[in-house]
Amino acid sequence: MSPRFQIIDIGHRGFSLDRALSELETDVSACIFNGKTRAIKIIHGHGTGALKRGVREWCKSQEGRFQAVIQGESYDLFDPLSASMRADCGSPHDPDLGRKNSAITYIWLW
Repeated sequence: MSPRFQIIDIGHRGFSLDRALSELETDVSACIFNGKTRAIKIIHGHGTGALKRGVREWCKSQEGRFQAVIQGESYDLFDPLSASMRADCGSPHDPDLGRKNSAITYIWLW
């Protein structure tokens, strides 16, 4: 992956919800601080859905911190936000493009 497009996988690490969200905050803050990352793909998995809800609620609570939050179900070449985010990152290869994958959420940074 390009340094402009980072992947954070918190769905396969066996963390509790609180620990997963803490790790997410730490990792997202590091990406913002490094100044090179433009977008982050968060893998939260399917599971019971609790982690997905937690990640998306966390993203919503961070309103204004990110340029956009794109749910995996909307991540498609025909979605204007997805297309703009991908262009900003240099259009990285991503096998989830167009797959309507509800196990992921994207954050487009400022």
